[in-house]
Amino acid sequence: MSPLFSPIGRPRVMGIVNVTPDSFSDGGRFLATDDAVAHGVQLLDEGADLLDIGGESTRPGATRPLVEEELARVIPVISELSARGAVISVDTMRAEVAEASLRAGARIVNDVSGGLADPRILQVTADGGGTYVAMHWRAHSTQMQQAALLDYPRGVVTEVCDELLRRVESARAAGLEDDALVLDPGLGFSKSAEHNWQLVAGIDRVLDLGFPVLVGASRKTFLGHLLGELDAGAEPAADRLRSVGERESAHVAVNVVLAQRGVWCLRVHDVRAARDALAAVQKIQEVSA
Repeated sequence: MSPLFSPIGRPRVMGIVNVTPDSFSDGGRFLATDDAVAHGVQLLDEGADLLDIGGESTRPGATRPLVEEELARVIPVISELSARGAVISVDTMRAEVAEASLRAGARIVNDVSGGLADPRILQVTADGGGTYVAMHWRAHSTQMQQAALLDYPRGVVTEVCDELLRRVESARAAGLEDDALVLDPGLGFSKSAEHNWQLVAGIDRVLDLGFPVLVGASRKTFLGHLLGELDAGAEPAADRLRSVGERESAHVAVNVVLAQRGVWCLRVHDVRAARDALAAVQKIQEVSA
């Protein structure tokens, strides 16, 4: 068993480092390499087990950077943080970026498209000895919330599971072994708010597919819908930053449920809050044993 999957009594916590100018959650505060590295170090100090480095925003409506831009954003950050001993995941849909990131020290390729955007990424990850995260995905950011892509006639949990299994078959065909695969139900991607809640409630069915499961609920819009926020797209930037921060209380509750169900990893912005919540879950489990 890879050390990435050895039991530690709780889900692992993956801290998010967005090296982008247009992230929905941090407004490009960590675009400069030094700022991104410093943020990564801070997340490690707060208890992150892994760091997820991304150079392309996948918020609804985001346009894609050139591959050269994405490489220039993430490779120096990955090199620096991996040299400091951090376990690094690269958040990318591109084979070129995955390949360069694995050479630079990344151990995980976190592909929100599950290999649909660039099928060669599967073989690149296999050849590079990386672990591959296949997320449920139907389209790029500019199209993903179109009505046709929100249609799940057999139920969102059933169709997400079926589509994830198809991604598993593609990964196997490219040479990835089952013990190098992680699944992600893709909260917020081609999903309505209600779809996301159904997936959280039905996470056991994703776990029953037999693979470690990563979930990224942090600061997603469906939490804002629950809390009665205004349309996030209409908010001024400063208000947007405040509102996504206020979602952390709902996010902590979601993480507690996911931890109790046995997910492998939680992808979060606020590492300290996640670790505090997991410590409480562990303590309750300990005294209940």
